[in-house]
Amino acid sequence: MNALRGIKLPYALIALLAVAAVSVGVLRPQWVAAATSMKKKPGATERIKQDLPPKLFTDAEIAPIGKEAATQRKKADSLFAKWTAQHGTTRDDKAFTAWAAAQVPAPPSAAQRTAELRQVQALAKTRTAAGKKAATWLELHGKKDIWKLYLHDQRELIPAAQGTAEKAELKAALKLAKTISDRLAAEDKQPAPFVLDPTLRPEKQIKPGAKGPYSYPSRHAARAAAAVTFLGALAPHRAADYEWMRAEVLYSRLYMAGHVTSDLTAGTLLGDLIGDYELAVGGH
Repeated sequence: MNALRGIKLPYALIALLAVAAVSVGVLRPQWVAAATSMKKKPGATERIKQDLPPKLFTDAEIAPIGKEAATQRKKADSLFAKWTAQHGTTRDDKAFTAWAAAQVPAPPSAAQRTAELRQVQALAKTRTAAGKKAATWLELHGKKDIWKLYLHDQRELIPAAQGTAEKAELKAALKLAKTISDRLAAEDKQPAPFVLDPTLRPEKQIKPGAKGPYSYPSRHAARAAAAVTFLGALAPHRAADYEWMRAEVLYSRLYMAGHVTSDLTAGTLLGDLIGDYELAVGGH
């Protein structure tokens, strides 16, 4: 089905409606998604149709973390060239997982993390109801839904077999991002900002003496970067929109004290490596 027919406008739904929300600050659902089968859980498209984006953060707000994320790409490409020199482009998830994990820098020093925590504490003082709403939406849908919806839009304009293959590749990239980031977080044991300072998220009800959850590297950042690297290679003319959304997701994690900056840059580097890997083994 053509992406420009009816209400099936995934790209407009994310890119145009969200941008409009930033401009006017108002975005109200005008329609309800079609009822889904009781036996089938709603997919990414249906979930976002049922929960349209609120007013998101401004370009000025997200620019610094967006710039930090962008600097990781060259590092990732340079590192990945070493992988392909040794392993070629044959899929070997087990070996790649071990290798990619080893490329992520060690956590920052205690002094650096304390300085980053202070930045998050200062940002927390500027929170607004609208900002919290935006961050909540981005935290929920920034895991997978947004990226699947972007790919869905691309698939509307290509042969079905190609679209099916790319869907599987994106799914694999998102899964690898979770697997490796979770493994490293468990090993590095860097408490999330709201664990270090429970006043940042009092609703989390952190127990005294708690050590987790851990936040280095960021799973959201790894997934977002993997998706942006992958999707941007498939549709280069849309890469800027994907990068913008990645910055929105990353900023939301700072805004709500889920991560400090080094969590996000480490996750981005990891995700860029994963995106490069999926593109290579998929023959793109």
